[in-house]
Parts: sequence; C-alpha cells; structure tokens
Amino acid sequence: MPSTNKLPQWLTIALAFPLTILNGWVLLQVVHYFQPLVNIVVSAILLAFVLDYPIKFFQKQGVNRYLAIGGVLLLTVILVVALAFTLVPLILEQIDELARILPAWIESGTQQLQALQNWVTTQSLPANLSSLPTQILDKLSNQLQNFTGKIVSLAVDTIGKFVNVLLTVVLTIYMVLNGQSLWDGLFQWLPQHIGMKIRQSLKEDFHNYFIGQATVGAVLSVVLILIFVALKVPLALLFGLAIGFCSLFPFGTGIGITIVSLLIGLKNFWLGVEVLTVAVAVDQVNANFIAPRLLGSLTGLNPVWVVISLLLGIKLAGVLGLLLAIPIASFIKDMADSWRAGEFRVTSNEQGVGDRM
Repeated sequence: MPSTNKLPQWLTIALAFPLTILNGWVLLQVVHYFQPLVNIVVSAILLAFVLDYPIKFFQKQGVNRYLAIGGVLLLTVILVVALAFTLVPLILEQIDELARILPAWIESGTQQLQALQNWVTTQSLPANLSSLPTQILDKLSNQLQNFTGKIVSLAVDTIGKFVNVLLTVVLTIYMVLNGQSLWDGLFQWLPQHIGMKIRQSLKEDFHNYFIGQATVGAVLSVVLILIFVALKVPLALLFGLAIGFCSLFPFGTGIGITIVSLLIGLKNFWLGVEVLTVAVAVDQVNANFIAPRLLGSLTGLNPVWVVISLLLGIKLAGVLGLLLAIPIASFIKDMADSWRAGEFRVTSNEQGVGDRM
C-alpha cells in the first residue's frame, strides 16, 4: 500500500480537505449533543484559569497553596454575593426599564425625524430623499424592538439556569483543587517538548487575550458609567456595562457604542451625539494608551480569520464561543506556525521512550 507521503501535494490536500470538513461537522454534532455539558465544562476550566492567578500570587507571598485556594474561593464567593445583592438587581431593573420606555423613545425619535422630514420637504429635494427619514425610522424601530426583546429573554433565561450555574461552580472548585494533576496526566500522552509547547501557548494566548481584554473592558465600563452619570444619560449603568461587555469581542466596542448612541438619540438627538463623541474619544484613549500596555500584541491573526473564528464560536457555543473564539484561533495559529517550523518533530530519545511505553 503506497504511503501518503509519496502522494503529490495537491492530492494530499484534496484528500485532507473533505476529511477536515467531515471532522468539523462531526465535532459540531458532538458539541450540540452534549450541551449544556460542554458549556459547563468549558466555563469551569475558564474560571479555574482566572482564579489560578490570584492563587499563585498568594503562593509567591509564602502562603500555603491550599490556604491560598481557600482564601481566593472565599473572596470570590463574597464578591459574587455582593454583586448579586447590589449590581445585578440594578442591571435587571434598568433592563426592565429600557423595555418599558423604549416605545416612548421610539415615539420621540419619530417626532425628531418628522421635524427633519418637514425641513427636508421645504428644501425642495427629490421625493426619494424626502421620504428617507421615515424609512430609516421604520427599519430602526423594528430592529430595536427585536433587539430589546432578545436582551430581556436572554436575561431571563440566564437567571433561570440555576442548576447549570451550580454545576459550573462545583466543577470549578474541583478544577482549582485538582486541575494541575489533571492537565499533567493529559499532557503525558504527548512527547515532552510538544506538551510543553502546547501548555505554554495555551497559557500565553488565553492570558494575553482574555485577562487583558477583560481588564480593558472593565476600565472602559467604569469610565463610561462615570461620564454617562455626569452627562445625566438615562440607564447609565446598563449602557456603560453593555459597551464594556461588547469590548470583549473584536469589533464589539464600535457596535456597542453605535447601538447605545442610537438608543439615546431616539430620546434626545443631541444627547446621543454627545454620547457617541465621548464614548469614541474614551475608546480611542483606551485602545491607544491603556490596551497596548496590558495586551501587547494580541493574536497576530488576519482580520478575515478573526471574523471566521467569531462565526464558528457563536455557532458552537453562543456567547461563550464568542469569548473563546479568538484565543483558541490564536492558539491554533501558533501550533500551525510551530509545526511548519519543524518544532514538533519527535527526537530519537522521545521516540525510544514512546516505543517502550
């Protein structure tokens, strides 16, 4: 039987492509079949990864590991409980208020666009331009109502999944306590230098993207909330947190700022312009001065691959997939670059060890 390495390169690629598509389809079916278990496991791994940083910080100060774990978990529980009794009720209240006042904002936007249309009519412009404001409002109203309905339903669905949240918390605790031995056991199946390279790349990619991006998003949220309160923007807390959350995703900050500005503009056009101007200015300062110091060079991914990764992420795991798509894509790129550079060749010593196993 001829070896595949003797086949022409074009034929090897032609054979590999349908197999890759088939494997991807099978993976998609497996992920959907085991939902929500996959999301629970991935969320627990991600939370354990985040909690490992303060644990290691306390260990460096000379604290025993199990004592550090207990302290970090206790602090996390206190923080979550504090947020549950303070911030979360305010957010839910503002979401409910947004759903109630959005029709009035749309009516206000209608009046503002009607005034604009009356002005356009007096300028003797073509008919298609004079009716443009009304057409824009009709489309915008439908989209905003659908968008708000999705936000409310998402919040209700999230609150209702107490069992999944409880399972995630329990699994996170087990991952924090026994995660090191678990990963050691899994990576023992790989040659030593390959396992070390994979672990290092995973840690760097997730740290550079997730930890840094979350920090940048938190800074952006706090600054915008304070500015929105100073400008007397309605629902300042909700809108500031929404823009900060959107900043976790590539291109998300611009989308979040645009949506918030449009919503505010329905109530008060000039206030919407102020919100747009201030939010863009703060985002530029954040992107050009704060983010580079925290994130450095994030992924090195081509923007096309970024978009494809986001689409695959939301297809596989929804919002969680959006959060993880870029660091996973960056990790795959690092592995592909290492493989192309020949860093994954098995040495003779490792081959001998593998033969003896």
